[in-house]
Amino acid sequence: MDKVIITAALSGAGTFKWHNENVPYTPEEFAEEAYRCRESGAAIVHIHARDPETGMPTPDLKLTKDIIEAIRARVPDIIINMSSAIAPGLSPEQRIAPIRDNLPEMASFNTASMNFAIVDKKDYSIMAEIVFENTFKTMSFFAKNMMEINVKPEFELYDVGGFYNIQVLIKQGNFFPPPHHYQLVFGVVGGVPFNPMNFAHFMELLPEDATWSVCGVARDQIRAGLCAAANGGHIRVGLEDNVRNEWGELAKGSYEQVEWAVRVAKAAGREIASPDEAREILGIKKKNA
Repeated sequence: MDKVIITAALSGAGTFKWHNENVPYTPEEFAEEAYRCRESGAAIVHIHARDPETGMPTPDLKLTKDIIEAIRARVPDIIINMSSAIAPGLSPEQRIAPIRDNLPEMASFNTASMNFAIVDKKDYSIMAEIVFENTFKTMSFFAKNMMEINVKPEFELYDVGGFYNIQVLIKQGNFFPPPHHYQLVFGVVGGVPFNPMNFAHFMELLPEDATWSVCGVARDQIRAGLCAAANGGHIRVGLEDNVRNEWGELAKGSYEQVEWAVRVAKAAGREIASPDEAREILGIKKKNA
């Protein structure tokens, strides 16, 4: 794990152009931002498809395929990691359908049901909230589908309970073979914030053969990324998680945050992984789809 894999999460389900005009909506915007991120040092792009007319996250197969095909045409070597969350209120079948249709090399695998909220930082009043459902039945359904189509799961850990949920599935058998890849998610209201104790607890739990990355909401993106670079992990950045750069200004795009992650990794004495090197580290084979 001497080299750092940088992932750029380009859009998400909750950031819009009124937050930052550089959030991509159209296939062309996704493709161009993926290209800029690749040129800046990203090996992976994480995708939530958007309706280009409304900007809303969508499971629509045609709209999703247009975005994925545009990225593949513009940046053929980059690893595509698709969301299995997509948007609130979708059935497991709707959430997995775009992944089955586009056959990315990776996809997010959410590991627990949880409260998921957005708060006003002035008084911590709840501005929006959902119950993000990921039951054992749903997780087993996603596991069956992802194994069937050979998509590498990225296990999203919003708190340590998600790690133990995965252990239950492993003990049930017929699950992804190790080594597994975990993403430590900090700063979602309903999950854990970043602090040294929470970070250390995750480090104690992860298997020695596992790979892992971090992502964080807003300033937690920076705090988590710094610790990951210094401790052998990988880094996710992007406008899905944080619409600003390290100076608090609106980011010019996810690529500007990728440039920051590159600087952080090199300051920690580590080099940046290319997409093919990331495939080797993660144990995935490039698909021709």
